[in-house]
Amino acid sequence: MNTKLLLPLIVYLAAATAGCSLTPNRQAPEEAAPSGTPAPLRTGTRSLQERIYTQHRQWKGTRYQLGGLGPQGIDCSGLVYITYRDQLGVELPRTTRDQARAGEAVPRSELRAGDLVFFKTGYKVRHVGIYIEDNKVFHASSSKGVTISKLNGYYWGDKYWQARRVDLHTGRGPVGK
Repeated sequence: MNTKLLLPLIVYLAAATAGCSLTPNRQAPEEAAPSGTPAPLRTGTRSLQERIYTQHRQWKGTRYQLGGLGPQGIDCSGLVYITYRDQLGVELPRTTRDQARAGEAVPRSELRAGDLVFFKTGYKVRHVGIYIEDNKVFHASSSKGVTISKLNGYYWGDKYWQARRVDLHTGRGPVGK
C-alpha cells in the first residue's frame, strides 16, 4: 500500500471509531472560551431558547475539532459542555458517551428546549446537540462547524438515537414537567 495514503487513512479511522470527543480535552481550562457565572435561569422555555441562541451567536461558524474546547476548534460534546456551563450554570460530563447517561431519557415526541439530542452517525460514532425548538438542534458539525440543523433534516433525520433531559437546577435527574 502507498505509504502516503496510509497515514491519512489511519487518522480517519481513529477519528471515526472514537466518536465525537470520546477523548478528554487536551486544552487547559483557561484556554477555553471565557465563562462567567450565568444569571439565574428564569423558568420557562423562552429563557432557555434565548440562552441557546445567544451561545449560537457567540460560537457560530467555529470549526469542528475533535477534542477541541475553544474558539480555535470545538467538538460536539465540548460545545454542549460549554453551553450548559456558561449559559445554564450546569456542569455536565465532557464526553458524548458520559453525556448520553446524564439526566433521564425523554421521548422524541416530548422534546423541549435544552434537551440533549444524540445521533448514531457510524458504527461506534455518536454525536450530540441541544434541542432548541421546532425541530432545531444546536451542535458542532464536523462539516459546518457550530451551527443549527433540523432534527428531521436530510442528514440527521434517520440518525436520531435518543434524547436526555437534565435538571437545570441540580445537573441531574429529570426536570419537573
